[in-house]
Formats: sequence, structure tokens, C-alpha cells
Amino acid sequence: MTISRFTPTRRGLLAGAAAIAAAGLILPRGAVAQEPKRGGSVRIGHSGGATSDTLDPATFAAGPVVTAMLAVCNNLVEIDAKGDAVPELAESYQPDAEAKIWTFRLRDAQFSDGRKVTAKDVVASFNHHRGEDTKSGAKGSLEQVVDIRADGENAVVFQLASGNADFAYLTSDYHFIIMPANDDGTLNWQSQLGTGGYTVEDFEPGVRITLKRRDDYWKADRAWFDDVSLLTINDPTARQNALMTGEVDIINSPDLATLNLLQRRPGLELVEVTGTAHYTMPMFSDQEPFNDVNVRLALKYAIDRQEVLDKVLRGHGQIANDSPIAPANRYYAADLPQHSYDPDKARYYLKQAGMENLKVQISAADAASVGALDMVQLFQQSASAAGIDLSVKREPDDGYWSNVWLKKPFSVSYWNGRPTEDDMFSLVYARGAEWNESHWDNEEFNRLLIQARGELDEDRRAQMYHRMQALVSEDGGTIIPIFVNYIDVITDKIGHGEIASNRFLDGWKAVERWWLA
Repeated sequence: MTISRFTPTRRGLLAGAAAIAAAGLILPRGAVAQEPKRGGSVRIGHSGGATSDTLDPATFAAGPVVTAMLAVCNNLVEIDAKGDAVPELAESYQPDAEAKIWTFRLRDAQFSDGRKVTAKDVVASFNHHRGEDTKSGAKGSLEQVVDIRADGENAVVFQLASGNADFAYLTSDYHFIIMPANDDGTLNWQSQLGTGGYTVEDFEPGVRITLKRRDDYWKADRAWFDDVSLLTINDPTARQNALMTGEVDIINSPDLATLNLLQRRPGLELVEVTGTAHYTMPMFSDQEPFNDVNVRLALKYAIDRQEVLDKVLRGHGQIANDSPIAPANRYYAADLPQHSYDPDKARYYLKQAGMENLKVQISAADAASVGALDMVQLFQQSASAAGIDLSVKREPDDGYWSNVWLKKPFSVSYWNGRPTEDDMFSLVYARGAEWNESHWDNEEFNRLLIQARGELDEDRRAQMYHRMQALVSEDGGTIIPIFVNYIDVITDKIGHGEIASNRFLDGWKAVERWWLA
């Protein structure tokens, strides 16, 4: 089966160039020589599930629901193992000369009930995340979209407020899966229908999701397993035990403290890639004491990042600098002055804030990220040398993302990052963004965000993104101590090709891309 793909460089994109090539199987990285084959069952021990989970793409957070629904549904575009935005449900896409109007032409594909997907379904899927009444955390990413309209049954046109060379990447976001439209134009996510290789057989929020392969999937070279079980196992020790006792075949986010034991165990393979994932500790910068930038800087200088990297990640990552843009991103600012552990400098900033000491509480749970509790305990110890009394409140794992994140003024969070600077900044750091977890609002940053998005000169665009990273690092309300590698562990029963580095579990597409060896 031949799949058209449009994979321009951004520079070529802005010049109006396009390239169409045939897509084949992703080539193995070298460890796996087996050819893919159909059949069998796979069980995945997954972190991040909660009893509050729903299949509404507006409410998705990182967890088994996302992995499941990216197997049940397709996006217009997906990110491949090389980090390129390639057409998925879209057969091709094309911007105008200013990258303000984007046209996506749909391939011939069907929902699992046999109905053909049309432009109306795509419009409903995106509009589900737009408007004042939407509950979607991805609303901020679509603020730039002025209009979405169908151009016949097989094409969709996006009109942007200003040019955005990275817009195709944005449509790959896991929130923007395509599901059927109701007659009134709203999204029928309750149907559980998608155009992907699997259907939902059973959904027990916070417990398990069961999927079954459909025989008529339009991708002939994907969806190899007959059936899939995604089990919510939030405790990392329990997840690893389930793998070692044969209860599951795949786990994500292993406990790094005991990872060496897994590496020595016969029949297990470590799947590790460096990408854009990072741990964060957002502070509500519109509430005392965090509304004073000096307090924020004091806390940034009070954490020993090297210790966190060594003891929490066991070296499986890199030191970060309070900016979410990673070395894997195109416009990463490697030359920013590094925030290093400095108790004297932390005390200096406290004095600038009119304080001799500071007492604050941070909320954390294992569900926030592997090693989150260890990280804040190390932070507690290092901060004490700077006159900061940091108390740790251990929150319940279940419901952490719905009851703590975005609700407590100082907490631990985790981000997989995004393939483009604009998407990451728009989603989490822009004024009024639904997921602006620190309530940060910087006038210069917000102005540059719009300007950089539509800037067609590469050098000027790079300068703008460098300045924005500096603003987030120095003024922002989020402590970002480390970038973390994506790590999964699989049994030797599992075959795979080259691994994507945009998220764990092969860009959350393991259910579609992997097979029984």
C-alpha cells in the first residue's frame, strides 16, 4: 500500500516547496531483525491512569487513555521516528505562501462502523477544542485558528490569524484525534469510533482498557496485535514486578532506582530515547509569595539539579534551565546562563523580596512522574541551606491530575514536551492558556509568541525563540530542573522498528507500530 507523505523542511515549506514520497515500514534501529507479523495478544502496564479518565479527547492527560485512543483513532498528521510531520489521515497538506491558510486533503478511510470519514468529521474534531464553552486543555493551541471549513467532502481548510510554519506539527497533538461528527456538527466522542486499527472492547477508568484489531484498517503495515490490554499500574515498583512476573509484556516509565536490575534480567530490553520530556514544578505566579519574581528566582537557585539528575534519573537525562525547550528542539538556546545550585544567590533573591526566610509547601505524588517524591525531598534538603523551609505534601496517586495539578499553588508536573517551540509555549506559557500551570503572564513573551509564529526569516525567528526561552527561565513561574529520557521496558516477545523520540511508548504509537516477535 502506498501512502503519500509531505515532508518538507520548514525552510522549504515557507518557500512553497512540497515533496511526496512513498511510505514503508519504519526501519529497525538495529536491535530487532524480525519482520512484523500479525497475531497474538499484548499487555501493557501503563502509568498515569485514573478513575476520572474519560474518552473525551478534550480531557486527555498522559496515560493509558492516550495510548489507547491513538490506536483507535488517527490524527491528520503524525510524527514519525525521524521527527518529521507526515500525513496520516490526511493524504497530503499544503500551506499558502504566507503559511496562513493550510489545506489538508483526506485519504479514503472509514470509521470502524463502516462510515467514510469526511471533512465534516475533521471540522467537528477540531472545533471540539475551540470556543468559550470547551473543556479542552488544548484550547490554547488553537487560539491562532480563525476559521476551519470543509472544502467539499475530502478537504479541510484552516485559516490562521497569522502565518505559522509549524502548523502541521500542531495537528499531530494527541488531543486532535479525528472522531465522527453528530448531525448538529458537534463531536460524537461517546461513540468510541475512530479510523485507527483498533476498536474499544472494554473501558474501566483507572483499571484497564481492552482493544481489538479491526481487519479493514487502511494502513496495511500497522496494527499487528489481535488484541491489546492496557492496565493502569501507577506505582512504578508494581509496574516492574508485573513485567518480571509475566503479567505484562511492556511497561513505560520504569523505576530508575532499580533499572539496573531490569537491565541484567534475561529476556528484557530497555527502549530509551532522548527527546523533549521534562519535570516541572509550577508556582502560581499571581499568588503570594510566588508573585514576586525574586521568590521564584530564589527557589530556582535552591535546587541542586545535578543531584536530581544523578539520584532521581540515575543519569538518564540532562540538566534543564527552567525553560521547556529541550536540546532536541530546533531553536534550543544552549547559551543561556545556567541556573546552578547556589544557596547564597538564593538568599540574595530572598532579601531582594524583603525576606530572610521562606516557608512554602509543594504537592507531589508518584503519579506526577517517576521519582517525583524523591525529587522534592532532595529539593527540600538543598533549599534548607538557603533559608527555605519547603514542606512536602504527598498527594493521592489516583486523581492527581484532576484534583491537584492546576489547582494547588505549588506542585510537581510532567510534560512530554512538543515537537515545536510554538506549540509548547502556546499550550503552557501563553497568557490565558488552559494549561498555563504557573498562571504566568509576561507581556513581552506574549508579543513575541505571535511574532515568532508568523516570522518567515529563520534567523529572526531563532532570535525570538531564544529571547522567549530567556524570559521563561528568568521571569517564569516554573522550575524545570531536568530533561528526562523516555524509557520503556519490553520482553523479548515484542518486536519494533526505529523508535520515535517525541514521547514514550514510541510516540504513544506502540500499539499500532509494534508486534509479537
